Amino acid sequence: MPHRLPVDVSTIPQKFRAPSNAATAGIAVEAERVNVVVVGHVDHGKSTFVGRLLHDTGSLPDGKIEQVKKAAEAEGMSFEYAFLLDALLEEQEQNITIDTTRIYFHTKKRKYAIIDAPGHREFLKNMITGASSAAAAFLLIDASEGVQDQTRRHAFLLSLLGIRQIVVLVNKMDLAGYSQERYAKIVAEYTAFLSGLGIKPAHFIPISARNGVNIVSKASETPWYTGPAVAEALDNFEAAETSDAQPLRLPLQDIYRYDERRLYAGRIDAGKLKVGDKLVFNPGNKAATIKSLETWNAPDKTEASIGESVTLTFNEQIFVERGNIGAPADKAPLVGQSIRARVFWLGKNPLRQQTTYKLRLTTQESACVVSSISRVIDSSTLDTVTSPEGHALQVNRFEVADLTLRTHKPVAFDAHDDCTVTGRFVIMEDSHIVGGGIILVSDEERRALANNVQAHHGDINHTTRAARNGHPGTVVWLTGLSGSGKSTIAAALERRLFQSGKQVYWLDGDNLRLGLNAGLGFSDADRAENIRRTAEVSRLFADAGIITIVSLISPTRDARDAARKRIGAGKFVEVYVNAPVDVCRTRDPKGLYAKADAGAIPQFTGVSAPYEAPLSPEVELLTDKLSVDACVEKIVEALHGASDFVAEI
Repeated sequence: MPHRLPVDVSTIPQKFRAPSNAATAGIAVEAERVNVVVVGHVDHGKSTFVGRLLHDTGSLPDGKIEQVKKAAEAEGMSFEYAFLLDALLEEQEQNITIDTTRIYFHTKKRKYAIIDAPGHREFLKNMITGASSAAAAFLLIDASEGVQDQTRRHAFLLSLLGIRQIVVLVNKMDLAGYSQERYAKIVAEYTAFLSGLGIKPAHFIPISARNGVNIVSKASETPWYTGPAVAEALDNFEAAETSDAQPLRLPLQDIYRYDERRLYAGRIDAGKLKVGDKLVFNPGNKAATIKSLETWNAPDKTEASIGESVTLTFNEQIFVERGNIGAPADKAPLVGQSIRARVFWLGKNPLRQQTTYKLRLTTQESACVVSSISRVIDSSTLDTVTSPEGHALQVNRFEVADLTLRTHKPVAFDAHDDCTVTGRFVIMEDSHIVGGGIILVSDEERRALANNVQAHHGDINHTTRAARNGHPGTVVWLTGLSGSGKSTIAAALERRLFQSGKQVYWLDGDNLRLGLNAGLGFSDADRAENIRRTAEVSRLFADAGIITIVSLISPTRDARDAARKRIGAGKFVEVYVNAPVDVCRTRDPKGLYAKADAGAIPQFTGVSAPYEAPLSPEVELLTDKLSVDACVEKIVEALHGASDFVAEI
């Protein structure tokens, strides 16, 4: 790592020195600027790249480069472009960027704010702070060092923050002899990783930040490269969504009493507003019409848009508080106490279920607990992390988890895909940020929340039930033609599991049609509803810690896939009970095939209606060749493979 040049902060023009809290100071949301974050592993050349970009685009003030060169010469040091960014005393002392530095510059096309984010793993939360307001990202990789764990983590964080416009810069190509082979190897490795995150970079650009190669124009050093230079790729980034693209989101920061009036202050995080608009504030569903936009020592305004701090008065007096979010009545955020999310964990102590944390979402704060953890992901490999046998699932530092949070009071929020600002949050512990995440909302959850239906969870969850039962709740879904042997195998499997001390219950399709599904016929719509209800009951049984055996023809793949999704992939074991239709006809235990052949049963699966065999079931049983006991044994083996809890059956 190069030595840092001591720089007198007072000599750097203010426009090149943004405060460390710039993301919350309103600087990042100026409509005419595009925010681009620069991230990468420590010492992969971010500061040098940014310094070079400023210089080569003519964005430095007159005389600045000469001033820094003279300062370097006076210190007996060779000039480096990274010296241009040495505006933080902490950086001089530790030789690493520990805060986000915001640099304003321009190309011929438009203005930009470049956010130089820290690369060291200890300062990932600072990187998150810097990247959270960006519309696009440059991600640097040292050509000689290649892809590092931190490089992968940064990409994961960018994906969590919803940044999809990414250009990868393969830096220090001069040290790799401008090798096309080395460049291609990095491109192949990182492309494979990014595809697992659903990210497709716009470009991989080979550069030498120190030498200015491929920064503002194509360079002769890389004749094999046919893509754009950095400046061109920069100008191809799309700006963040305009204020018209999203509904209004106005989190209240405070309420004041002044001159017998109530003044409601906040910053517009999305959308725009004007005098005369009717707003609804949630949680609480309090409505009022904007009477005026108050200003101090400035002309009155009648409208405001994203990024502006506003103070409002209303025609009606309403009682709201800090944290309430103002929005149009027909496009209000969701409100609830159960939040499904994806969280990146930064705390030194693991994140555990039933531990109390503080959730901060815009200006809202609420105590919360993790009610369940469905999956833990290694952020460097994207592999699923499993817990040791007998231990509850937890989330260690730098791991990512899909989980459900239960807040102590209702909060207003959006799905991250709908509104970035109100769709992400941080988790606090002892006044420190220990995690950040995005909110996930399915269409079904959205409908339920819109109808004020909210899931409720007690202190006993599937993990504690699994620990007591000695096994997790699981659904064994037997599908196949009538007469294939589903019910016979299900009964034998239930007996085997019960005798070994497992909590088990069998749901047979005929039994369900005598009760829960008695009002359903056999049309395509009724069959789909029959499977949906069965899947929902099975999910509840599995959540209660019971191994649930379902025997149901369930003829379509889409319906079975929907059942798997509803129950959860990790809890669903699909068993294809496979017998040729001629064998099923011969068995015909209920005489159904004979009735179907006679036309007495229309739309009978295998005769007058199709059956779509599973493409990749966990278990396939050839019941014309295997005994019942052999079939049961194959299912038990699959359960052993699916869970460490199902032992000694």
